Order: sequence, then structure tokens, then C-alpha cells
Amino acid sequence: MWQIFRSFLMLGCLSFGGPVAHIGYFHRTFVDEKKWLTEQAYSNIVALSQILPGPGSSQVCFAIGYQRAGIFGAILAFLAFTLPSFLLMWLFATTYSSYSKHPYLTTLMTTFKLLAVVVVTDAVYTMFTQFCKTKATQTICLVTTISLLLFSVSMSHLLVLTLFALIGARYLSSESLNKAEVIDNSRPKNYYWLIVFISVFLLSLLAYTQPLLSLFTRYFQVGSLVFGGGHVVLPLLQTATNDVVHNDIFMAGYAAAQGVPGPMFTFASYLGAIEFSSAPFIGALTATLAIFLPGFLLMIAFLPNWQRLAAHKKVAGAIIAINAAVVGLLISALYQPLFVCAVNSATDFAWVVVGILLLKVLKWSILRLLFLALVGALFTTYF
Repeated sequence: MWQIFRSFLMLGCLSFGGPVAHIGYFHRTFVDEKKWLTEQAYSNIVALSQILPGPGSSQVCFAIGYQRAGIFGAILAFLAFTLPSFLLMWLFATTYSSYSKHPYLTTLMTTFKLLAVVVVTDAVYTMFTQFCKTKATQTICLVTTISLLLFSVSMSHLLVLTLFALIGARYLSSESLNKAEVIDNSRPKNYYWLIVFISVFLLSLLAYTQPLLSLFTRYFQVGSLVFGGGHVVLPLLQTATNDVVHNDIFMAGYAAAQGVPGPMFTFASYLGAIEFSSAPFIGALTATLAIFLPGFLLMIAFLPNWQRLAAHKKVAGAIIAINAAVVGLLISALYQPLFVCAVNSATDFAWVVVGILLLKVLKWSILRLLFLALVGALFTTYF
């Protein structure tokens, strides 16, 4: 157990670069170095994480812990990997109001917002090339973007995802998903965890007056609907917090989330602390557990034997359509709130282009871009 905690805590402190980079770190650590998993077993885990809602890289972390030492190993892996970013985002939430007017922090947040545009643009490009390879999926993606930009109403993203899931189940099919293999037939089916997930999700749709319970249910819904993980959580969290968190405060937290290691979903830690200001640590903890819980319940339910699900053509078709719609969802978020809040001049846009040049063409890492942002903000403020 100590080996699990220590390994994932180290990764939680050093894993900059987002979910795709995290999957690379996990592969190097647990397949190449520690030999905890075979290449095939790891590939199966990654494939499953891509078709379930929730934080993809954290689900891989959770599954590795589960394969190593059962449910307690899974929980320990999650706690260790998430703890550094959780503490950093909670700390930022509790100190932001005190230092938000400081010239350096103001400049740094502006710089981080521009960096967020760069990172999400890269994510959009990567996901589009991965999930939108046919005319049908490209159409689903762009129609989703148009719909969300023109009809920005409550739960519109859920309606769009549901609609295209039904269309995908009817008209699309997949061969690649059929190649997945059973990960571990020796473990029980675990489908009672699916019953737990469905029960909690249905209860979360009810209205609650108790603030902490209302906070939990809203973030549980977000965690249940995030297909694609990573930056896709942005538009859903904006919808969930639109009435209680000011847009500038929201964007400051999202910008800060670019600068911490670990899972992007700890952005919820920041928002929970902001919302539940009377007890920010409790708010951060509640929001964090709520947004991660759905993906983990589903991972436990389907991990032992998911071949039959993925091999079902209607399910595979729905997955293809959902993935394409998720890219469209992310494109709409790239414009609003990211681009609208971050890019206020031609100079700002020029810096975004510079960031894309460094990231995509010159292959700089996110860590180097973060360092450049820190130095650039320091230079702009004091020189």
C-alpha cells in the first residue's frame, strides 16, 4: 500500500501537462519501470477511461490502484495523485481575494488566461483529429458547436449529447472498440456500483435547500456528464456555477489550474471553496469528491469485464457520436468563456499565436510555457 501511495504522490507533484501527459507518465512508471501492468492491460484501462464519463487520467490512476490492491488500492492511488493539486487550488481560492489586486498577480492571471487559450486550442486540435475523422463525426462536432453558441440555455449540453448519442447508436458503428479485451475476469462483475451511480445521479436531480448538499449534487452531475475529461469540464462547470461564481473569479481559477500538476478536475476544489466561503476547506473537499465520484463508480462497475459492452454496436456508435459532440462542446468553450475573457486586443491574440507556435511547432512542454508566463508577468509588472 505504501508503494502505491508514494508512487502516485510523486506523480501528483510532478505531472504537469494535462491528461494526455498523465497517461504517458503512468505508462512510463507502471508499465516500463515498475512492471505492475502489461502493455495490453494498460491499453485496456486507457481505452475504457476514454468511453466513460469522468476524469480520464484520474480514472486510469484509479484503475491501476484497483488492479494492484483492490478498492483500497484504488482509493489510495486517487488520494495520493490528487492531493497536491487539491491543496494548491484550495490555497489559491482562500488567498485570491486578499491578493487579487496585487499588480503581479493581476498580470499573472491575465497571462495564465492567454495560456489557457493556447492549451485548450491544442486540446481541441488533438481531439478533433482523434475523434472526428469522418464526415459524420465532423458534422456532429460542428453542429454541436453551432447549437451551443446559438442556444446557450441551461442543460443544453446534456440535450445535445443525448440527441447525438441516440443518433450515433442508430447510424454509427465502430470496429476499434471491438478489439478491447477483458481486463481481469477473476474479479466480480461489480455492476452493483452502477446501481449506486444511477441512484445517486437520480437523487442529484432533485432540488435541495441545504447548501452543502446542493453543492455536492451539482458537482456530481457535472462529473456524470463530462465525456472526454480534462478541459471539457470547463463549460459544464461554468453552467453549474453561473449564478454563484462571478465570471472573473471563475476564469482566474481556471487560469490557475493550468499552473498546477495533477488532474484538471481539481478546478472544482477551487470553485467549491469559493462557493462555500464560510468553510472553504469543506466546500473544496465536497466539490472534489462529488466531481470525481461518478467516473470512479462507473470505472469499478465496468473495469472487470467490459468487452461485451464495447462490442455492442449500438453502444459503440453512441460512444463515437458522444466523443465527436464533446469536441464541439470544447470548441464552444474555447470561444466562450475562454477567448472572450482572455483576448482583449490584437497584442493578446499575438501572444496566443506565439504560445501555439511554441507548443505545437517547437514542441515546448507545458512546464516551459508556465515558466515563461511567470517570468513574463514578472518582467511586465516591475520593468
